[in-house]
Amino acid sequence: MSNEDSAIKVQVETKYLDDQSSPQQHRYLFSYTITIVNLSDQAVTLKTRHWVITDANGKISEVQGEGVVGETPRIKPNEAYRYSSGTVLDTAVGVMHGKYQMVDDNGEPFDVQIAPFRLAVPGIIH
Repeated sequence: MSNEDSAIKVQVETKYLDDQSSPQQHRYLFSYTITIVNLSDQAVTLKTRHWVITDANGKISEVQGEGVVGETPRIKPNEAYRYSSGTVLDTAVGVMHGKYQMVDDNGEPFDVQIAPFRLAVPGIIH
C-alpha cells in the first residue's frame, strides 16, 4: 500500500485528569482519545504503536508495543476505530507524537505518522 497512510487519518482529543493528578508531587495525568479513520479502498489492520512523549523539562519517554489497548483492530474502508488511553507527565505541559504500523489486506506493511499534539493543564498555555 504505497503511501496509503495519507488515506488513514488520525484525530486526537486530549483531557487533563485533575482528580487523578498531584501537581505538588509533579504528577500530571492526561487521557487521550484517538480516532483512526480509514479513507482507503481496503481494510487495514493496526499491528504496532510507537509513542514519543516529551515533558516540559525535555524528558523523553518512549512506548512501543503490539496494537492499542490490547487490540489489533481491523478497520474497514470508510470506517473508524476509536480508543482511549492515558499518560503521566512530571510537568503540566508536554507533547506526544508517534506512529502506527499497519498492514493492508495484501499483507503490505506501512506506517501512519501521528502528528505532535499537546498535553497541557487548562489555563497553563494561552
